[in-house]
Amino acid sequence: MSEHRRKAPQPQGGGRAAARRAAQQPAGRRESSRRATSASPSDAHDDEPSYGGRAEARRAAQRGRRRGGGDTAGPEGRRSGKKKLIDYPRAGKHGVRRWVPSWKLVSGLCLGFLGLMMGAAGLAYALVVPPQVKDNATAQNNVYYWADDTQMVATGGSVNRQEISYAQIPAAMRNAVISAENKSFDDDKGIDPMGIARAFWNMAKGGDTQGGSTITQQYVKNSMLSQEQTISRKFKELFITLKVGKTVPKEEVMAGYLNVSYYGRGASGLQAAARTYFGKDAVDLDPSECAFLATLLKGPSYYDPAGHPEINPVSMSQKANTERATKRWKWILDEEVKDNRLSATEREKYTTLPETKEPKKDAELSGQTGYLVDLATDYFLAHNKEGITEQQLAQGGYEIHTTFEKKKVKELETAVKRVYKEKIDVKKRPDLDSHVQFGGASVDTKTGAILATYGGQDATKHYTNNADTTGAQVGSTFKPFVLAAGMEYGVRNAGGGREQGASERTPVSPESIYNGNNKLEIKEYDGTVWKNDDGNPWFQTNDGDHDHGDITLREAMEQSANSPFVQLGMDVGTDKVKQVAIASGLRDDNYMADATVPSYSIGTSSPSAIRMAGAYATFATSGKQNEPFSVTEVKHKGETVYRHEKATKTAMDSAIADNVTDVLKSVVEHGTGQPAKLEGREAAGKTGTTDGNLSAWFVGYTPQLSTAVSMFRLDDDEATKDRKFEKMFGTGGEAKIHGNSFPAQIWHDYMTGALKGEKAVSFPKPEPWGKEVWGGGAVSPSPTPSPDPSESETSESPEPPPPSPSSPAPPSPSNSCGMWGWDCNEDDGGTNSGNDNAGTTDGNANSGSDAGASDGGADAGTSEGTAEGANSGANSGNTGRPGGGLFGGG
Repeated sequence: MSEHRRKAPQPQGGGRAAARRAAQQPAGRRESSRRATSASPSDAHDDEPSYGGRAEARRAAQRGRRRGGGDTAGPEGRRSGKKKLIDYPRAGKHGVRRWVPSWKLVSGLCLGFLGLMMGAAGLAYALVVPPQVKDNATAQNNVYYWADDTQMVATGGSVNRQEISYAQIPAAMRNAVISAENKSFDDDKGIDPMGIARAFWNMAKGGDTQGGSTITQQYVKNSMLSQEQTISRKFKELFITLKVGKTVPKEEVMAGYLNVSYYGRGASGLQAAARTYFGKDAVDLDPSECAFLATLLKGPSYYDPAGHPEINPVSMSQKANTERATKRWKWILDEEVKDNRLSATEREKYTTLPETKEPKKDAELSGQTGYLVDLATDYFLAHNKEGITEQQLAQGGYEIHTTFEKKKVKELETAVKRVYKEKIDVKKRPDLDSHVQFGGASVDTKTGAILATYGGQDATKHYTNNADTTGAQVGSTFKPFVLAAGMEYGVRNAGGGREQGASERTPVSPESIYNGNNKLEIKEYDGTVWKNDDGNPWFQTNDGDHDHGDITLREAMEQSANSPFVQLGMDVGTDKVKQVAIASGLRDDNYMADATVPSYSIGTSSPSAIRMAGAYATFATSGKQNEPFSVTEVKHKGETVYRHEKATKTAMDSAIADNVTDVLKSVVEHGTGQPAKLEGREAAGKTGTTDGNLSAWFVGYTPQLSTAVSMFRLDDDEATKDRKFEKMFGTGGEAKIHGNSFPAQIWHDYMTGALKGEKAVSFPKPEPWGKEVWGGGAVSPSPTPSPDPSESETSESPEPPPPSPSSPAPPSPSNSCGMWGWDCNEDDGGTNSGNDNAGTTDGNANSGSDAGASDGGADAGTSEGTAEGANSGANSGNTGRPGGGLFGGG
């Protein structure tokens, strides 16, 4: 082709459209484009690639950004090169690393936070004010209210507080506290890090050591009167402690700590404690007494030798507290010697725990009031979920609303006083009528509310609450639980071998026939003779050695025959009897007797009057069990801190409970309980007398109210060592005290007054239940029936029906009763007046041991007789200061 016809080469880039696009591109891309288009036209025909495309320009720009700078990096590259105040997200990093903070950033933030916290701490330290003991730690009164919300009494810590100066505090007291609580007190700044570490180390080893808190910390904590475990309180306490340690002299801290600390028995401060425990001023305390008071600072509830069995009958018993106090008291004295705060010569003078005074009641707590206040206080401390302690309660300001009805409390006290006035004459019969005591409790059957108690003649003179556990055995009042167990679990069948017989059971009916003869040889359910640990058989006696012959369980209950119920308990299993008793409301504690011996079924246990009244209320409510309680609500500064919540449990089938009630109704109408019969009202109940005539009971109920009354003789001087229950033969001019004598009279008089004006209510008519079983050697007039169906099958179709409640069997002629029925024949629950190895009774030296005697009188098979050993079972464990768990363990 000719030269003049060849077209001129077009510019690389696409003409005007490309120019517009180039103008819109970033500078880096335009520069790259310019470099590409400035090449000579002939270059377009070379082998090298062209740089004029948009894709290539984009790739070039990306390569520039990856290199991190220069013109090819573009605007982003230039921005990443600038330094930021906080390099986050991190520049020049990609992926996860872009979001991981650098060590410089972390360090800076930590330093900043630490500085902020130090500033806040410094501000808090500058603002806190050391506590003012006189203003903050002065206790207020607690106010107790009757059930109708009228005031019963106002009492509290302000009554027993007196501050003393540092000069009045014995050096021995200061030394004891420092050695026990804070060895570095003289030199530390309020906080002892080494002490805290040492406390943790010894705690891990299980050793006994001083606490981690310094005396200054404890002084601050006690003065603030706030024991809640919150972070805010802990921080506040820490700052105050630091300031107190720096600004308050050690002498003032020590005096403040000892003046504000709680020592138990309502005593706040050293002077009050010295007067309460030793009857002297603080300045007169010796080193041994000071070491004891220093021991109490660890927790008076656990170190007061008098104990707090009403709160916890095991861990806070008199014995347990005394052992703990003695151990720590010795340790403190030894620590003082190690710290050169007490000479070894002086230490050798003190070998036994110093003797303390018995607890006293304030004047306004005289009569029954003190007992009621103690019951309500102990119940609240044991059941509140806020963790309110005895110390906090002693600081006052609480409103305690109780279940006690003033009218009923007065009626019960009046009924007891009437017997004292008419029957008990210490001047006329000093050896027989001295130390006579009564206890009583009355419970609302529908709720379990304790409406009235009788704790003793005067709470300021007789300190043990007789409505609570005293160690007095309940005797035959335990038999209804045996009958209920026979109806619920049934007797084990003897046929088919021991193993098979144990699995086959026949529920009994009240019309079952048992051998009621005296000196009955007790057997296992399979017919083998029961033998004690010495290999001797058990011969059960009846009161007055009376032979009842073959007798129904209803009649045996009416006449209080022992042998039928002892054998029934063996046939059912004493473990099952125990289960029914506990389900009904008794406690499985130190006062529940040994359930492996036959006498268990006739009342060798010693629960409280409150517990017995509550358990019988379970029968009254057709098997519904309500826990006895004495406090409905507690308020502090207008805020409710406790409210009772009802929790009803089913203890047994309603038909079983109603049948037991029907039998106990027969006891009152035709049997030994006739003196308790109420005019125009149905009542059910049971008498009880123990071996050796050491205690007597009557427990009974109407559909609305269940009441238990006990009687016994026991020296009320708690300072007396080795106290024992005394026999009541001849007491009150009676040949023998039975449950149907003074206890039944008190029950009758109280119930008459307490129920006056209330509607008379009838008990439910019992449904038929169980089979007519012949046991204990009783001979059936007809051939032995085939084995009965299992318990579950029998429960669905119980038979045969018991006789009509309106026509019970007539009482035995030998059980005719005189005035009040006090001369009725009645058993000694857990007694025998029989032969060798009788177990629970007037027998030889083996009788006490066979009865299952044990500490606390719980298992003692009490006895009287010709040999010394006969009485050992009755009295073993009844020594010392009686007392028990809350409401008999509760």
